[in-house]
Amino acid sequence: MSDPWNNLGPVQPSSPLAGNITLVDEATFCISDPSGDISSGGTSGLFQQDMRIISRLELRVNGIPIQPLAVLEEDPFSAVVIGRARATSDQADSSLLVFRSRYVGRGLREDLAIRNFGQEAVYCLVEVFVEGDFADVFAVKAGRSSDPDGQVTSKVEGTSISVSYQRGHVRRGVVISFGEGASVAPELGSFEVVIPPQGEWSTCVQVSPSIQGRIIQPRYQCGQPVERAAPSERLTRWRREIPQVETDNDAFRLVLERSGEDLGALRIFDPDFPDRVVLAAGAPWFMTVFGRDSLITAWMALVVDPDLALGVLQTLARFQGEKEGPISEEQPGRILHEMRFGEAATLSLGGGSIYYGTADATPLFVMLLGELRRWGVAREAVGQLLPHADRALEWVERYGDRDGDGYVEYLRATDRGLANQGWKDSWDGIRYADGKVAQAPIALCEVQAYVYGAYHARAHFAHELGDSATERRYAEKALELKVAFNRDFWSDEHGWYAVGLDGDKKQIDSLTSNIGHCLWAGIVDDEHAPIVAKQLMSSEMFTGWGIRTLSSAMPGYNPISYHCGSVWPHDTAIVAAGLARYGFMEAAQQLVLGLIDAGAELGGRLPELFSGLARSDCRIPVNYPTSCSPQAWAAASPLLGLRTLLRLDPWVPYDKTWLAPALPEGMSRLHVSGIPLAGGRVDVTVDGDEVTVEGLPPGIELVRTPRRPGTSLAQLLNSG
Repeated sequence: MSDPWNNLGPVQPSSPLAGNITLVDEATFCISDPSGDISSGGTSGLFQQDMRIISRLELRVNGIPIQPLAVLEEDPFSAVVIGRARATSDQADSSLLVFRSRYVGRGLREDLAIRNFGQEAVYCLVEVFVEGDFADVFAVKAGRSSDPDGQVTSKVEGTSISVSYQRGHVRRGVVISFGEGASVAPELGSFEVVIPPQGEWSTCVQVSPSIQGRIIQPRYQCGQPVERAAPSERLTRWRREIPQVETDNDAFRLVLERSGEDLGALRIFDPDFPDRVVLAAGAPWFMTVFGRDSLITAWMALVVDPDLALGVLQTLARFQGEKEGPISEEQPGRILHEMRFGEAATLSLGGGSIYYGTADATPLFVMLLGELRRWGVAREAVGQLLPHADRALEWVERYGDRDGDGYVEYLRATDRGLANQGWKDSWDGIRYADGKVAQAPIALCEVQAYVYGAYHARAHFAHELGDSATERRYAEKALELKVAFNRDFWSDEHGWYAVGLDGDKKQIDSLTSNIGHCLWAGIVDDEHAPIVAKQLMSSEMFTGWGIRTLSSAMPGYNPISYHCGSVWPHDTAIVAAGLARYGFMEAAQQLVLGLIDAGAELGGRLPELFSGLARSDCRIPVNYPTSCSPQAWAAASPLLGLRTLLRLDPWVPYDKTWLAPALPEGMSRLHVSGIPLAGGRVDVTVDGDEVTVEGLPPGIELVRTPRRPGTSLAQLLNSG
């Protein structure tokens, strides 16, 4: 079995057929080709909790695959494939249309229907071939199939095929049930049918996974109405409750709508805590909880649903580090990097294995808690999480700052862990300006910025509680960190902040997108901000679609690498928010519109990342081969873009909300209804120069100017 957090091997490319179908519901996802077939030997399959339970699901009508004609994807967890089947006669055009209606959720249901539009009855041999290899999701991603140490057995039981897998104490399985009239053999369910003229034949196939011998009932079961299943109900409720956006920019509206759909699909509901909603990082490879990804996504999505942020914080607090463990890199107070379920005995999040090797999730936890407090949501629940924030800050000072210099560094505890533990966690993601790959220990610039934001958040909590000693302590720590950061990370020679400091405290001096995160968190000195903005918007960094992770002028630049020149939507959205925070609104607008244009070119959905090729070189964004799509923080990026254009900054504890919309050229009207704020719903309408706000909670002062970069209490209390 591979180490789930150290997957550094080769990556198997997806099927060369365009338009693969990816369906997602919580920890279940399905990848198939455009005909709906799951074929052996590739990356397609039905996956449940990080294991591929179906590696082959192929439909044959009269011995041949159907010819796909159209795919209808009305929601993230279901699709209808319409295809043509060949009849046994010698007619030039077949009269048989095939409809494969597939629903994914804790298993799979497929309603299969064949309509005969001909004038005579047609004989059909319908065959469904099925196999399960129970391969680990990372083995599949790397192009490997079944686990050589596991044992797979199959048996026929009536009209069902039961496939079982065992490795040591781990037992997983799947039952494939065929409809009435099926003839079943190992790996095959078949039907011999005669379809009358102008008639139809239909059946249903159900796939039910099992864990430790216990059958898991699929959300969609044969014979039951589809609309009553939990995912349908949840998505309907989600669509009804999230804010609605109307604008005269069609691309913006399209991408925002798709973002909302994707975020709704990537939510995970823990059976142990059904009211807590968390976010999976992305399909197909990361349908699980990630600390950093979930925290940043929840931050971006505050403008539509603060409950996501609360659920993420509560879940991460539940699994906050308690002890020291070198293999998992657990440490007291540390927030997890990722959770995996390959050998989990239940559907509960508590059944997964956890890896803690990340430097940024812990300060981001405190930052998000402070931000959620600013929105005035769930005051009591947020207050209950404050001790977890204190434990996180204790980790920052005791474990994160390895050498006592005031900076958080990372160095993996064993060779099993991630070599790089920031968001650019590929082995070569952090480089010097000469192209040399940096070696840990490394103190990343954005991690220090997050710590700065965490200190400020804690100071604000202390101010609310009247704890002047704690307020003063963290306000002073934030100031000291900012002064030191601007001294040690700034390079006069280059005119930008180093991406990090190495073990000798030498600057890792390449030009990267990371410095935009420093603008977002507010750690950048005012004198350096214009220079940083100019560097970020240079042709070496801005492609026209988004910000490159590494400047094209750097020797290590590769536009189709993972972190050395590609464009990540969440990264660009954060840079845009940072530029807006320091007053560079025109630049921020360019980045938001670039992302929106990229999303529109890709059918409305922004992927995890795409190529760093310039827009002038290629009129469409070029895909990265194994990019997740949908992916949580990519989906949430347009939402942060929306907030950036609104220049919306609530500070409910201080009875203020900043709102100063600045729409870019090409967008003259924007209406957002139902923004959740302080327990209410706010509507904002921008029509040219006129701004209307309705539903603002009583007692909240509306400040019609943008909030200044500083976050000190003095600036906050005296502004407006």
